[in-house]
Amino acid sequence: MQPLPGGHHRDDPPASGASGSGVHRRDGDAVCAGLRRLWGTENTRTLPLSTIGSGGMEAAFVNFVHPGDVVVVGVNGLFGERMVDVATRMGAEVVRVDFEWGSPVDPVRLTEAHPNPQIIAVVYAETSTGVRSDIAEIGRLKGDALLLVDAVTAIAGIELEADRWGIDIGYAGTQKCLGVAPGLAPFTVSERAWERRVKNPRSWYLDLGTLGGYVGEATGAKRTYHHPAPTGMVVSLGAAIDRILDEGLGNVIARHAAAGEALQVGLEKLGLELFAEEGSRLPDLTTVKVPEDIDSAAVRTRLLEHYDIEIGAGVGAYADNVWRIGLMGPNAQPSSVPMLLGALEEAIAYARS
Repeated sequence: MQPLPGGHHRDDPPASGASGSGVHRRDGDAVCAGLRRLWGTENTRTLPLSTIGSGGMEAAFVNFVHPGDVVVVGVNGLFGERMVDVATRMGAEVVRVDFEWGSPVDPVRLTEAHPNPQIIAVVYAETSTGVRSDIAEIGRLKGDALLLVDAVTAIAGIELEADRWGIDIGYAGTQKCLGVAPGLAPFTVSERAWERRVKNPRSWYLDLGTLGGYVGEATGAKRTYHHPAPTGMVVSLGAAIDRILDEGLGNVIARHAAAGEALQVGLEKLGLELFAEEGSRLPDLTTVKVPEDIDSAAVRTRLLEHYDIEIGAGVGAYADNVWRIGLMGPNAQPSSVPMLLGALEEAIAYARS
């Protein structure tokens, strides 16, 4: 292990009074403040966890699920499935409520699945299917349960109002509409959730009780050391937040909406059928059915090799018959759509030839 200048080693805790992150504490606090605006919350405990979105999901369950807790999970895609898996590993009594992939979660069915759950968990913007669910209505109906929400493909792309909708525990990722490389999980926790947290969770690294002290403002106590932070990622996230707020969060959301609508209208004009249910389609991630006479992989390969455009395959049972097309972050521009549609049309024709 090579010493840092001054004789310190890379993993040494910081000197007294230092943030330990390599990022000036005001910069880190500014990132947390910016995340509050993106989440639509006043939660003091809003911070970027040093992990990807999946780590954010794990942090949400490991810190708030006590063994034997009843956790109701809405499943309408891959990431709802993962919630079930993680909650089960935490020792929860999981009540799984399934919905057809491509359809939103029904708030009434979800909230009436058990009379007294400790947690209701749901994916707001299901990345595997391109569907959004009505979190505001779920929050209205949740009762005394904590509402745990996956907002990975939602934050900075579609409306997100954690406080107004009653989101108690939320996690996201940086690589979608924030337009930053994967590596951080924007996270937020309400006061009512904090009072019910697991005091000694089974993960040291993701223990929000100690991570809160790392942020400093989260506990009101002196900032304490926890682990070396990914400083480059924090700076990148800060720059992305500045860019979003300079443009105006409402304008960014409107831009995503316009780009998504233009793409979806254009796809239907090409004779393609959209996969997600009308009225619940995400603007930032569009799912489209692959024509039966087309090799899905051949089209995706043609787009990547000849146009430097990458679109995703479907997942699970839809791996070969659904495409997932993202228009997110700076790339969410209506002006990007004609080129994308033209390339896709040519790639389909090529695959048929």
